[in-house]
Formats: sequence, structure tokens, C-alpha cells
Amino acid sequence: MYFASDNWAGAHPAIAARLVEEAAGFAAPYGVSDLDKQVEARFSEVFERDVSVFFVATGTAANSLALASVGRPGGVIFCHSEAHVTADECGAPEFLTSGNRLHTVPGANGRMNPKALEAAIARFPSQAVHQGRATAVTLTQSTEVGTVYSLEEIAAISAIAKAHDLPLHMDGARFANALVRLGVTPAEMTWKRGVDMLSFGGTKNGCWCAEAIVFFNRDLAADMAFLRKRSAQLFSKTRFISAQLDAYLKDDLWLSMAKNANAMAERLAAGLGSLNSARLAWAAEANEVFAILPEERAAAAEAAGARFYRWEVPRETPDLLDDGETLIRLVTSFASTKDDVDAFLAICSG
Repeated sequence: MYFASDNWAGAHPAIAARLVEEAAGFAAPYGVSDLDKQVEARFSEVFERDVSVFFVATGTAANSLALASVGRPGGVIFCHSEAHVTADECGAPEFLTSGNRLHTVPGANGRMNPKALEAAIARFPSQAVHQGRATAVTLTQSTEVGTVYSLEEIAAISAIAKAHDLPLHMDGARFANALVRLGVTPAEMTWKRGVDMLSFGGTKNGCWCAEAIVFFNRDLAADMAFLRKRSAQLFSKTRFISAQLDAYLKDDLWLSMAKNANAMAERLAAGLGSLNSARLAWAAEANEVFAILPEERAAAAEAAGARFYRWEVPRETPDLLDDGETLIRLVTSFASTKDDVDAFLAICSG
């Protein structure tokens, strides 16, 4: 019953086997091997256009370096108030952008409110040297609270960014989970809706450590090779990241794994929603379920071996809990099973 995070899950056997296969040979280092080039080309196929791709090992590196590629002196980057880049990356975006600030924007259920974004950008006129200047917008898909931006919502955020000549970044640590939820193509969820660059996550969805920074606006990638090297993310044996992504993308394994994770989250949410002893905090749309339990039920689940996180109540919903209740986050993965879900539900039912 490991629902603390999809990071707890291991690597898919096909990805582990591909790593073992690659370990037996020799190849050019620093991202110029045949395999590196093949996987880069595969990304262009997946996204239906020529893209620039840079492999890194962590999502924090992907987000921070993507934002660094568009950073500038006095820069202000806009994100949701609960976004991972501002809440859980230890200042890495600010550090690697050489001091650009993250300015938070409110919005219900983890999604930036377009009117609030417009108002936030208006606080930083381009010539206001004392306040700093608007530099970029970043949105998280799926969001930090397990919801998903619709195509129309992405387009609305993009339209505001474009009106102010700001590049739009998408944090896709759980990109595949959002994609299968919407049932659209990678192109439709990104550049066709105005996204300029993407942090493409694989680690949470069955890889060992494999992330990619994907530029749809390739002009923005001009300095990325140097930024990646300077931040110690240019691996000499980059082919081992490429090998993971090679297996990940082959025969749509990445989508199959995300479908399982989402299906298990849907089963978990349906079960919790049917219990008198629990309720959903909001609708589960990808592979994260946020539930409200009596404290004694949560403690009983932990005592029985269930792993999950107690979650801080979002600032947009300060009155979410009643006395004696706790908010928990449950995350499913490619490795989650019906037995895991049903065992947890049995404990919660008392």
C-alpha cells in the first residue's frame, strides 16, 4: 500500500532491461551517441514537429534550467501558489536563473486563474526598474493537487502570456498522466496550445531517473547547452538517460503505465467516495487522490502499513477540514494494483 508518491515505485522491467542492454557496449559520451540522437529524433516524432531536447536527471533540474533559458536581470516568473517550482524545489529556480523571482498566482484546484494572472503581470511594467519585469509563465500539468488543465485552460493562459510577450513553460513531471486523462496527443496539449517549452517527466512514471527539457520554440534553447553543463547536468554517459527514454517511448509504454496509474487512482477515489468514514477533497483527475479522513482512520491506515502524505490545506480552501479530520494525499503509479487499492479501502472502512 505505497501511496506516498509515484517516486516510491521502481523502474518498469522493460526500462531496467534496456539499461542492462546498453551497459554492455561502448558509445560516444556527453550526449552525442547514436542512441542520444535517435531518442532526440523520437521526441520530434512524438510531438509532431522538430524540437530541441536536452536530457537531465531530475525534474527540479528540468524546471529550473528551462526557466533559466529565458531568465533575465530583474526577472519575475509567474506560477500557481501551490506549484512545485515554488513550494518544493528549495529555491533552485531562483538560484539557476541567477535571481529571477517566482511570483505566485491564486486559482482554485491547483490551476492559475487567468484574471489573477493578468492582474499579477500588470504589477510589473516592463520599464519598472524597482519592481522587476515580467519574464515567463509556468504551469504544472497535471497540477500539484492532481487536477488537470483542459486544452481551453492552457490556451487561455497562453493567450495572456503571448499578449505580454512572455514564454510559457509547462512543468510536466506527470505529463503522461495528464495526457491520458485528456485523451489528446502530446502536440495538442503543448505547442498547439502555445506552450514554448516543456519539462517532460519520466521518473515518476516508471523510469529510473530520466527527464527531458523539450523546446518547441527552438530559439529559446540557444544557451541551454551551456546552462546544462554549468549546472552539472551534462552526464558523460547520457546514453543511460536516453536508454530509459528509448524504452519508455517504445510501443507507447509510457502511456500504458500512466493509464494504469490513473485507473488505480480512479478506483481509489471511487472507493473513498463511497465510504461514510471518508470524503474526497476535490475530484481526482490524474493519479493523485486527496481525501479527508478522521484522524483515527488515517492513523489506523498508517499502523497497518499504508504509506501516504499528510497534506497541508491549500490556502484557497482554508475551511476544508472539520475538527478531528486530516487531509491526505495518495498517489498511484504504474506499479499500483487493485489489491493495493482494495486493501487500503478496507482499512479506511473500519
